[in-house]
Amino acid sequence: MKEKSYAVIGLGQFGMSVAETLAESDCDVLAIDAREENIQEIADKVTYAVRADVREPEVLRTLGVQNVDVAVIAVAENMEASIMATMQAKELGVPYVLAKAMNALHGKILEKIGADRVIYPEQSMGLRVARNLMSGGFLDVFELSTEFSMAEFPVPTEWIGKSLQELQLRESHDINIIAIKVGNNVEINLDPVKPLEADWHLIAIGKNKVLERLN
Repeated sequence: MKEKSYAVIGLGQFGMSVAETLAESDCDVLAIDAREENIQEIADKVTYAVRADVREPEVLRTLGVQNVDVAVIAVAENMEASIMATMQAKELGVPYVLAKAMNALHGKILEKIGADRVIYPEQSMGLRVARNLMSGGFLDVFELSTEFSMAEFPVPTEWIGKSLQELQLRESHDINIIAIKVGNNVEINLDPVKPLEADWHLIAIGKNKVLERLN
């Protein structure tokens, strides 16, 4: 079965993690960002990496975004770019457009212009529950697509006291940890050498079948 193809537009920490996770799962990934340093960082990890300003009309058509199955609009901090990218993706007929919003108003605008799914990863890590993954130890899950999800779960007992650098979860479990939740605070600037504590929650992106095994 052919893997789906994805465009990830905006390569901040969220977009970078999504693009890397998809690429590591052998999906075709087109990564787009306005910053050259981000393109250089991910160029060797994805199928294509292109520097472009998505605020320019027709730029996504020029880059072939109409040929992907899923577009992830991860450029939330620039509302103009976020709206333009979402509009262009929908006008090009991309079957599924997932857009990241920075607040409720931004999210409503994205929904109005046709985004199939709007998420708020820094504010709420569980806007919708992926019920097929909720039977075990996950606290919150929402689907990025039919194949990939983002999940929040307590630090497993065997990981307590170990650092992300020690655990090497990308290599050992094929997941990316994108944030750590301590109480009501979500920390996205991760310290890879800090030992994990028992009362922390991890927020990870991975393939559904991989997360199911972890669960």
